[in-house]
Amino acid sequence: MKLVVIGLGQCGGRIADEFARLNKRAESHRRLRIITGAYAVNSDEADLTGLETIPPDYQHRILMGGRKTIGHGVGKVNTLAAEIAKESSDKIIDALRVTPRFYETDAFLLVASAAGGTGSGGLSVITEILKKRYTVKPVYALVVLPFEHEEQDEAQCIPNAATCLKSVYSVADAVFLADNQRYVRRDGTLIHNMREINKQIVAPFYNLLCAGEETKKKYIGARVVDAGDIIQTLGGWTTIGYGKLPLSLIRFPFERKRTFRKKGAETHVALQAMDEALCELSVDIRPADVGSAVYVLSAPAKEMSMDAIKETGDYLKHLAPNAVIRGGDYPREQGQLSITTVLSQICDVDRVKGYYPRLKELNHILERTQKETAAKIKVQEMTWADVPVLLTKGNRRH
Repeated sequence: MKLVVIGLGQCGGRIADEFARLNKRAESHRRLRIITGAYAVNSDEADLTGLETIPPDYQHRILMGGRKTIGHGVGKVNTLAAEIAKESSDKIIDALRVTPRFYETDAFLLVASAAGGTGSGGLSVITEILKKRYTVKPVYALVVLPFEHEEQDEAQCIPNAATCLKSVYSVADAVFLADNQRYVRRDGTLIHNMREINKQIVAPFYNLLCAGEETKKKYIGARVVDAGDIIQTLGGWTTIGYGKLPLSLIRFPFERKRTFRKKGAETHVALQAMDEALCELSVDIRPADVGSAVYVLSAPAKEMSMDAIKETGDYLKHLAPNAVIRGGDYPREQGQLSITTVLSQICDVDRVKGYYPRLKELNHILERTQKETAAKIKVQEMTWADVPVLLTKGNRRH
């Protein structure tokens, strides 16, 4: 499956940069192209400058809203970002037009942080514009949910996240959710944590996108998961996970033949990898709430048995009994067995649902605070009512 990836805001731009890096890895290691174009769109010039892999020309790093923000961002005001994104959408369309091999693209993936300004406000606007312009290509969103400390310390975080999620859900064909808090490592530095989190968010897409683009016969699976399977699976809230285990766990010394012990170990390792993929999902959900799923099992061809694939599918069906499940194999990995799992059409996500009562509570607190502040200002003005001022009448603050 080939994607055009568009990152909005600082967070979205960095993740789009990571997708561009993933494409370079696919080209150098597998001779495959999985990203036909990677773009960073921002209202902050410094954020665009900090990227590493996306080409530095103006068609790949798109600065918008220069007249209103002077290149310094929107300051987390997502309503301003939405207005700027609408005005600057032509820049994005023009960049897509000149992209080589653009019409090979199977789908769009737009990436942004839910709590920021530029990404939070521009995500749904650009999604809607692309859907109207390219009606035959699905438009997916990857929304990064904020850290717990951001929700507690930054007042604008909750309103931005709530409005972003509601808006993008109404227009995107599917919304991947990635919860920052699930990836954080307490002992790491801030910059190291951010880089590792971005890598972990992007890494599960690698085999999923490569499997359907293979051209060498020996790497094409018995059941290929290609763009059609993925498109039919994706819809609504979506999460992705990845699990892997070393093949040394199923290699027994002095046993040259494929015995019953080795066959049983292959199945056991595949189930363990599926467990890890489900534990490492990008957002916490209940499998019983899932409407569709797709998985890709990847290992050297001689290390994958029909039983392993069947047992893995049966296990996922047991956990998600209401889901339509698609799956396949990809004989590519060396030295390990890995599983990529995508769960989609999720009817209930606690992390998302929790924003809306908190938004109502925050609005009540804000309204009460504004009234108290206005009352204090009025009392202050009354105390100095008889004090003369040195300004002319036209320059006074009322």
